Amino acid sequence: MRAVLRPEILATQDGAEAEAILRACVHCGFCNATCPTYQLLGDERDGPRGRIYQIKSLLEGMPVSAETVSHLDRCLGCRACETTCPSGVQYGKLLDYARPLLDAAVPRPAQGRALRWLLRRLIPSPLFPALLTLGRLVRPLLPAALRRRIPLARAGGAWPAARHATRWLALDGCVQEAARPSINAAAARVLDRAGQSLQRVAGAGCCGALPYHLGAHDEARACARRNIEAWWPALDAGAAGVFCASSGCSTMLKDYGHLLRDDPQYAERAQTLAARVRDATDFIGELPVMPAGAPGVTVAVQAPCSLQHGLKGTGRMEALLGGMGCTVQTPAESHLCCGSAGTYSILQPALSAELRDRKLGHLNAGTPAVIATSNIGCLLHLEQASATPVRHWLEILDEAQAQRHPEVR
Repeated sequence: MRAVLRPEILATQDGAEAEAILRACVHCGFCNATCPTYQLLGDERDGPRGRIYQIKSLLEGMPVSAETVSHLDRCLGCRACETTCPSGVQYGKLLDYARPLLDAAVPRPAQGRALRWLLRRLIPSPLFPALLTLGRLVRPLLPAALRRRIPLARAGGAWPAARHATRWLALDGCVQEAARPSINAAAARVLDRAGQSLQRVAGAGCCGALPYHLGAHDEARACARRNIEAWWPALDAGAAGVFCASSGCSTMLKDYGHLLRDDPQYAERAQTLAARVRDATDFIGELPVMPAGAPGVTVAVQAPCSLQHGLKGTGRMEALLGGMGCTVQTPAESHLCCGSAGTYSILQPALSAELRDRKLGHLNAGTPAVIATSNIGCLLHLEQASATPVRHWLEILDEAQAQRHPEVR
């Protein structure tokens, strides 16, 4: 694709990268075939190719409008188009680069700005767990639509002490630890049975994905720097690396080297840390985990976009669940997003709900006993409308191990 970007944009490293991404696009349109919003809306401007043209116009200095904002806002950022693209167009990087530039070119209405600010500041903050607890207390009094958005409490269970020589640092994150502490606790037990330990580190928090995908890149970099500072002493002391149970967070953590590449104080450490991040799906299978066995349990797998397209891990979760004896079901349209996409379900509720209903229809077609996923956002989003239990795959593994080997805690 021919692109003549504004000189002030080309003068930056990000701008030069954006130009290279634009030039890689050959207009083929294969991306539209796997774009969830194009499937729903059938509008070229709501598919990757059309959005690339709109971003190109922005970067070239052509007029953009609130309509442009609307079409780009409707993008989930799922990156299915990247998996499909024969030319290797890094659409996700292009979209993330364009978001703050578009916000500057077309200021949002005050209400929209306030909502995005609130999401960025509240969810990753220490106040979020307390507000979630309060929401659970008043949940029965709330309207049904709001009540569904407040997840029920689930006890975390025992977290084994860090007693093994091999230690991994846990990403507690923001939403996952508040809404489902059972996930990291299950991971800690699974690792403990394999002779390794998962330990928390004070001071770490949100991975930065939430503000980054809302265009607040400086806030995301602040999250990355805080996490590096929190984890670095333990890494220096011999910790094996950072263990992450949520594929969306893993994708962000693995991109810290790119995020902080221009920061002279953090660039080298960010690159080193990113290389030492392990997502649960590309890690647990390597461990001497005892045979878990879950014969007869039929599991429908919802492979998150972050796992499939961000981590390039299609098939990992299915193989792990199959390896523990589950009967694994891969639904139709498994490549399409469930509609969660971080804050998308809040900012684009109608499209998000339509995608969720479509996904649940496919997941429940084989009447599974449980739906398994590897990302907290997908879990909470699907759970709102699912009659079938939705669990993190590590919780399923932990429970199966405990049932077969009750003597090992």
